Amino acid sequence: MINLILFGPPGSGKGTQAAKLLERYNLLHISTGDLFRSEIGNGTELGLKAKSYMDKGELVPDEVTIGMLENKVEQNPDVKGYIFDGFPRTVPQAEALDKMLGGKQQAVSSLVALTVDDEELIQRLLNRGKTSGRSDDTNIDTIKNRIQVYKNNTTAVADYYNSKDKAVFVDGIGSIDEIFSRLCVEIDKVA
Repeated sequence: MINLILFGPPGSGKGTQAAKLLERYNLLHISTGDLFRSEIGNGTELGLKAKSYMDKGELVPDEVTIGMLENKVEQNPDVKGYIFDGFPRTVPQAEALDKMLGGKQQAVSSLVALTVDDEELIQRLLNRGKTSGRSDDTNIDTIKNRIQVYKNNTTAVADYYNSKDKAVFVDGIGSIDEIFSRLCVEIDKVA
């Protein structure tokens, strides 16, 4: 079973590459954003809990998010593995993911991080903002802040998995196919 964490700053190409990786490796894409929308939309107990926090502008507690992830994993027992996208964002979340997978005799195979310099990220996000309808992709100050938040809060997760020899860093500059090829070289090592 291949369990990947697709990692990188906003604009690094995670969404684009996830779609290609799913097809090649027959994995299930688990996006926490999609999970929240689905659980809330279906009125599940966890969805209602998450919504109560979100309605107050608070972060959804890790145990609620992990519960949603666990439900998704349990609903799909026959897949060849998972791509976790947007989770974990903190070391406690990484530890919780490891514990949850360990309870199923599974583990994170690799954290695959796309590395892209800040100027390229800014240009990609501004370009995406022209067509995506996402207001957070149109303001350069907002974009810079998102990149800084990623660096300040999220890169510790890469360090955590790197300390376990489970992190690889892939150059995220180039054509979509070039980047995909680089990702596949690394993923094939753990597949």
